[in-house]
Amino acid sequence: MSDTESPLAGYAHAEDGTALACQRRGTGFPLVLLAGQANNHHWWDGLREDFHGTHSTITLDYRGTGASDKPQGGYSTRQFAEDVIAVLDHLGIERADVYGTSMGGRVAQWVAADHPERVRRLVLGCTSPGGPHAVERGTSVRRALAQPDPRAALHALIDLMYSPAWRAAHPGPYNTLGDPDMPPHARRGHLLASNRHDAWDALPGISAPTLILHGGQDRMAPPDNLALLATRIPHTRTHLFPGARHAYFEECRPEASALVAAFLGHEEQPDRE
Repeated sequence: MSDTESPLAGYAHAEDGTALACQRRGTGFPLVLLAGQANNHHWWDGLREDFHGTHSTITLDYRGTGASDKPQGGYSTRQFAEDVIAVLDHLGIERADVYGTSMGGRVAQWVAADHPERVRRLVLGCTSPGGPHAVERGTSVRRALAQPDPRAALHALIDLMYSPAWRAAHPGPYNTLGDPDMPPHARRGHLLASNRHDAWDALPGISAPTLILHGGQDRMAPPDNLALLATRIPHTRTHLFPGARHAYFEECRPEASALVAAFLGHEEQPDRE
């Protein structure tokens, strides 16, 4: 079965009644994989099998994406985290490892901070704490993504995700460029959710051992955010991928997946690096 045929594990329901499509593959300890802003579970196509030697992988379509409901409201990273808990409850999972990238890393922060008993180990990739303490993308990046010409904006996004050398060897298609079927109100909701994220005060309460990963040339979420997160979360390890941009998990897939798999396989609590 290909990743694009990930079996639907049914629909969880959030407290407000929103139906959330979720997918589960493999066997082993559960690993929740959380995608970036305005993306559905296909963000993880071609990657999730890297963890199937030891884990079953669980994904979901965020509200507003994929096969999930697309309500007018309820879009925040903290609400997305509660939606993750609804999926775990639906699947009968009491505890899981959680790996979130980009906005998914912001969602994962809330899952671990608000529900520490549900998270065994945490991996945060290409993300930030949000709020006034975060190092935000530059004005030139925001302007490039907001260009009125959709093709120019898409080209800018691809350039932010992948280095030129990697793109030359991997011409696409890419799974990280957004869910094309999202309605405009949901797309705006995701943008506001990510922009309004601020978990700074909650981060010291994360008890799960945490691995933080980042691309060294990430302009979407500048790599200085790695150190900020590491100073706030008590038990962390960090790794920077020199030369990689926002989608380090694809560009540096062999090394990145191996690091995550090794971290999730450790029994002891890691020391801060």
